[in-house]
Amino acid sequence: MKFYNSKSLLFLLALTLFASSFTFATDSEKEGEEFDPQSMIIHHVLDAHEFHVIDWNDKPISVPLPIILWTDNGLTTFMSSAFHHDDSGSVIVESNGGKFVKLHEKIYQLNDNARVVEFDSEGHPTNAKKPTDISITRNVFMMWISVIVLLLIFTAAAKRYKKSADNVPTGIAGFVEPLVVFVRDEIGIPMIGEHKYKRYMPYLLTIFFFIWLNNIFGLIPIFNGANLSGNIAFTFTLAVFTFIITTFSGNKNYWKHIFWMPGVPVPMKIFLAPIEVIGMFVKPISLMIRLFANITAGHIIVLALMSLIFIFKSVWIAPVSVAFSLFIGIIEIIVTAIQAYIFTVLSALYFGMATEEEHH
Repeated sequence: MKFYNSKSLLFLLALTLFASSFTFATDSEKEGEEFDPQSMIIHHVLDAHEFHVIDWNDKPISVPLPIILWTDNGLTTFMSSAFHHDDSGSVIVESNGGKFVKLHEKIYQLNDNARVVEFDSEGHPTNAKKPTDISITRNVFMMWISVIVLLLIFTAAAKRYKKSADNVPTGIAGFVEPLVVFVRDEIGIPMIGEHKYKRYMPYLLTIFFFIWLNNIFGLIPIFNGANLSGNIAFTFTLAVFTFIITTFSGNKNYWKHIFWMPGVPVPMKIFLAPIEVIGMFVKPISLMIRLFANITAGHIIVLALMSLIFIFKSVWIAPVSVAFSLFIGIIEIIVTAIQAYIFTVLSALYFGMATEEEHH
């Protein structure tokens, strides 16, 4: 029975990849135009102001999201559908006394006397400026969805414990408890220490489940490109939180090892101090890049493999592309958990280094 279910899951994943490949192509390939794999891949990996579902009879079907801008005239809001799916700057939206265009998923405000967008030799607009964009993009929308899902999961698990007379986890609590215990026993206690790990557990559990869930959402085709963990701003923010907690958790022994390394000659202390200071910033930067690069690379590889069907313009390439994409897709499913685990482990390791007591 388990083997049958596994085969069914693989078949469903393969069918989804095969069907999605034609959706990928319609994003860039119109009548009389050559298929551009680079623009298609960038379109799916980067953030956007709408959820593009599919092209039907050469007409894009999308779920619009609110665009929120702060301009010279104050707060300006309208729906992304006002651009009619245009991303070339040809559609001008007038709102709150301003004229706005969208170029490669970036919103620009035209100058007062401008009627069309003018570009320089490098393709940058010369008669428009960027307003402060605080729009609800698809990555922001999916981040809110993931927060709601996590709140529902843990609230339901807590209610299960309250209803259980002997504190035996059942239902959703039976799924959550082993993961919480795993983070505590395999990450928190070994990396930080049995006497200090508890104060860091809320943060470690939050980033573990938050990253893992958003990695999973990025693999679901229905969300079509909501690649939150593959957004450098998202990983940067998480790394900054880890850096701040590490810095403020540092004890006397930690800062002594940073600025005046014990047990080495004075000239070596002076030499090591700037290296250790640089290392303070390299650690969170490595966290940021590792998560961003691994998640983004998996999406790019799958999209590139599916693009082979339309580059060679042969349906006979489809089985090969789908087979390799299926293999990469299975690896990505594993990577979703591995990357959440690595980010949590390294964060706990940095906390443990900052709070380690001096050994005599």
